[in-house]
Order: sequence, then C-alpha cells, then structure tokens
Amino acid sequence: MKLFDPAGTPESRLKHLGIVLPKSAPKPIGSFCNVRRSGNLVFVSGQGPVEADGTLLSGKVGGDVTAEAARDHARLVAVNILSALRQYLGDLSAVSGVIKLLGLVNATPEFSRHPYVIDGASDLLAEVFGAEGIHARSAFGVASLPNQITVEIEAIFEVSAGE
Repeated sequence: MKLFDPAGTPESRLKHLGIVLPKSAPKPIGSFCNVRRSGNLVFVSGQGPVEADGTLLSGKVGGDVTAEAARDHARLVAVNILSALRQYLGDLSAVSGVIKLLGLVNATPEFSRHPYVIDGASDLLAEVFGAEGIHARSAFGVASLPNQITVEIEAIFEVSAGE
C-alpha cells in the first residue's frame, strides 16, 4: 500500500497512485442501476473486474486463478466502484466515508483466502480516502459469479449532507 497523503483530495490521491478512472462505469448486466442514494448513504451495486476495454477477468480462484491475481482483480473492481461513484456524484470529494464492502470470490471449495483477495479493494479505498476509507466488510467464496468473473464487490459510502 502506498503512503496516504492527508493533505490531498481523493482525486489527487488517485493521480498520485497513477490510477485513471474510466469515464463511465461498466453498464449493469441486469435490471438495476449502478448507484442509488438514500439520505447520506450511496449504494454501489456489485461491480466486477472489467478492464477499460471491456475485457472481463474470469476464472476460479484457487484453481486457474491465483489468490495474488484475484487480489489484483479486486483492486480493479475498486477502480470500477470509484468510477461508478464519481459518475454519480461528479467528484469523489463528496464522499465523507466508506461504510461497508461485501466481497464475493468465485473460488474452489478448498480456497480459504477470501479476505486476502478482497483486501485488494479495501487497500485501494484506504489509499484514496485515508482513515475515512477504512470500512466494515464481509468476504466469502461462492460457487460461481455472473460471466464466471473472479470477484464481485458492492459498496456503501457516506456523502456530505449538502452533496
């Protein structure tokens, strides 16, 4: 994890990390929206490891995908979550905190390193939002995910009252 710059904004921290968010988040593959707000909470629907060119990263973690590769996939999912969030809010500075993540890992029955995999997303959110990026979380394995993607993560953020 790179050092957090307490003086920076989430946008400047992304730039410092060399991360360019896609202009638009991946489109939902069902009858739902990427982002929904209720009061000061913003819910980001489950996102997957979709590269900027639309390539889906798929496979079975603990089988044909290593835990280390899946951790990188989870980091990419966090990038897509931030892209959906920025597209909805206009600016990530409106975020006052990351509340919770739910991480699903498409894993073999023997695989047990689900928290390690989802740390790829958690670490990135801490790098971008600092102490306010530390969140509650659940991480577990599932038998399959849509399009056989390796990881799916949903997120809940808090935004400033005036945003």
